[in-house]
Amino acid sequence: MASPHVKIATDANFATEVLGSDTPALIDFWAEWCGPCRALGPLVDQLAEENQGKLKVFKMNVDENPDTPAQYGVRGIPTLLIVKGGKVVDQLVGSVPKPTLDQFVQKSL
Repeated sequence: MASPHVKIATDANFATEVLGSDTPALIDFWAEWCGPCRALGPLVDQLAEENQGKLKVFKMNVDENPDTPAQYGVRGIPTLLIVKGGKVVDQLVGSVPKPTLDQFVQKSL
């Protein structure tokens, strides 16, 4: 089960929840059938817990929400985007170890 600190992003709420966020937002684009996505999931949950109040964390299932990933050029999953002030400021593709994930997030906070 996902962390209580991780919200679900959808095509319908992306503009309001993610682009409209007053703090930086991390979006994890994933799918149920994706092994690397499932490996990265717990690390994303940890990030959400460790960065409460500084970072909003969202997961978006690309099978259920195809429009937003297409709009942002997501070609492979897992893909992580960091959005600040309604703009994508960084992107990470693939499953990575926790220290790499921490560094990716910290440079955008």
